[in-house]
Amino acid sequence: MVKLRLRRMGKKKKPIYKIVAADARSPRDGKFIESVGYYNPNMDPIEIKLNEKKISYWIDNGAQPTHTVNSLFRREGIIFKRNLIKKGLDASAIEEKMNLFFENRKTKLDNEKVKKVRRRETKARKRKEAKNKTEK
Repeated sequence: MVKLRLRRMGKKKKPIYKIVAADARSPRDGKFIESVGYYNPNMDPIEIKLNEKKISYWIDNGAQPTHTVNSLFRREGIIFKRNLIKKGLDASAIEEKMNLFFENRKTKLDNEKVKKVRRRETKARKRKEAKNKTEK
């Protein structure tokens, strides 16, 4: 069985992943059939480059994406676009829905950044209050 999965690369403590089509029995960083993209979580925002034609080819031929790779595909809209194509929509309708998808994704990412900043501020405030209590 062929799987679409991550192959770890990069330096120690600074991973970069290739998204590859590989036999399920081969080791994580071992032999693979074809590279279909890469994922760099070290960037802010994270960097994901995917080749949609290769991904569609492998999925159509029975390759199974792992959970992590599937979530990356969902994040980039590949799964959504494949579902729109399966429904039989024309190209203009697909383009319109994909634009709406990317607009919604941008607002979600902005909201996530705001939440992270709030969490950091709350943690810092709680640490400061705890420190003040121990000093008194």
